[in-house]
Amino acid sequence: MPSTNDPISDLLARIRNALTIRHTSLVMPSTKVLISLAGILKREGYIENFEVSASKPQSQLKIHLLYRKDRESAIRGLKRVSKPGLRVYVGKGEIPRVYGGIGTALISTSSGMMTGGEAWRKGIGGELIGYVW
Repeated sequence: MPSTNDPISDLLARIRNALTIRHTSLVMPSTKVLISLAGILKREGYIENFEVSASKPQSQLKIHLLYRKDRESAIRGLKRVSKPGLRVYVGKGEIPRVYGGIGTALISTSSGMMTGGEAWRKGIGGELIGYVW
């Protein structure tokens, strides 16, 4: 499996592609950051579940996508904000609301990966990874 310079963008692209062709799940190489992102997506109700399987040379992350009535995806859109070439940081008072609070901002803080709402409640800022709605 080829390595990528930006595993977060790779995850978002794989989810977007799997949703386009109505796959129920997707598999990709696992990292700690991707596992924490998958945990947030599950907690916020965007994916059904995820599992990590230990294998050589790298463990695999399997994400089970969530579809609602009429095979409509729980995820309407994904957007990467901070990229390796242009990092975007927000302070505690600059955390954006995604679609008026309907969507979720993903923020990497000194306390770990969390949603924009959680970071706002804790009063900390960090790197704005992206948006999910």
